Amino acid sequence: MSKQIRVGLVGYQFMGKAHSHAYRDASMFFDLPVTPVMQVLCGLGDEELRKAGAQYGWAEVEPDWRRLVERPDIDLIDICTPNFTHAEIAKEAIAHGKHVLCEKPLATSAALSREMLTAAQRAGISHMISHNYRFAPAVQLARQLIASGRLGEIRHIRATYLQDWIVDPNHPMVWRFKKELAGSGALGDLAAHSVDLARFLVGEITEVTGTLKTYIKERPVAGAASPDQRDTVTVDDQAIFLARFENGALGTFEATRLAAGNRNGNRFEINGSNGSVRWDMENMNYLHVFFQDDPVGLQGWRAIQVTEPVHPYAGNWWPAGHIIGYEHTFVHVVVEMLKGIHEGRAPTPNFEDGHRNQLVLEAVEQSDATGSWVKVPNF
Repeated sequence: MSKQIRVGLVGYQFMGKAHSHAYRDASMFFDLPVTPVMQVLCGLGDEELRKAGAQYGWAEVEPDWRRLVERPDIDLIDICTPNFTHAEIAKEAIAHGKHVLCEKPLATSAALSREMLTAAQRAGISHMISHNYRFAPAVQLARQLIASGRLGEIRHIRATYLQDWIVDPNHPMVWRFKKELAGSGALGDLAAHSVDLARFLVGEITEVTGTLKTYIKERPVAGAASPDQRDTVTVDDQAIFLARFENGALGTFEATRLAAGNRNGNRFEINGSNGSVRWDMENMNYLHVFFQDDPVGLQGWRAIQVTEPVHPYAGNWWPAGHIIGYEHTFVHVVVEMLKGIHEGRAPTPNFEDGHRNQLVLEAVEQSDATGSWVKVPNF
């Protein structure tokens, strides 16, 4: 019988549910060197917590994350809470010798993400940040094509992440609209994913110039005595920036939560001297590829359905042509985290990636404030 990794998950809403599903499915589809045990679900709200724990399949529930990280029967702390809580929970978990998987963005500032990384490195624990889009098989195939040189010299990435869930100005105030709680708006919520994908596929970003915009400056206060009571939005609604990469490539990035008609428009196109790739999360099983060296008259974009057994992760799921979904990317994150724990390493993307992403985001904020190009600190 393989060693058990007893998991304590903090947070049971959207991300907590996605991560819970991943722990339940990981051992069913992947031959793992360790077995995840869904030991404790932690969160606020007694009745809601108990209901979620039972529904998701957790053995126990615990309302206090501080008690959770102190428990000797927990090996891995998984953090699926709002951004402003990540650093405190992670550092306490690390101090108690726990491995840590944390949702993105890693923290609300580069100073905090640096503290988290330093603590993890000094403790020698396994750590990972859940940038799940890296783990779509089509994105992994794009990485293989680029790394093999099939696309030639990489010259450009254009990345967009467009959503529309807050187009209505009467959408109530939530923590994501407050800088002290979220760190930033569309920049940290959405562009953080695009930055991570760009670093994963193209390379390190060295310099940025960009602008941020807040269109809806006030939101109604949910549950307020007066329906007219409103609170100030202190984060961006839209982020647009240019980037220079260490290898000479250029990038254009756009993120917003006000793009009507875009439910989850996470997309990129990467252009090289010998070809290009395109990917769209809303059609996530396909990678669109163009090769410059195809015969004249036969050149054109081809749509590769990335479900063959030879494709990354795909062989662990269904027969070829049977597509997978958003939730499977989290299973792949959990699989890599468990392998990392078994092998005594920090699988990528880890806290170093999270910190590097944070440095890029803060450079964009500085550029917006100064109106100039800003160099991304060299770690």
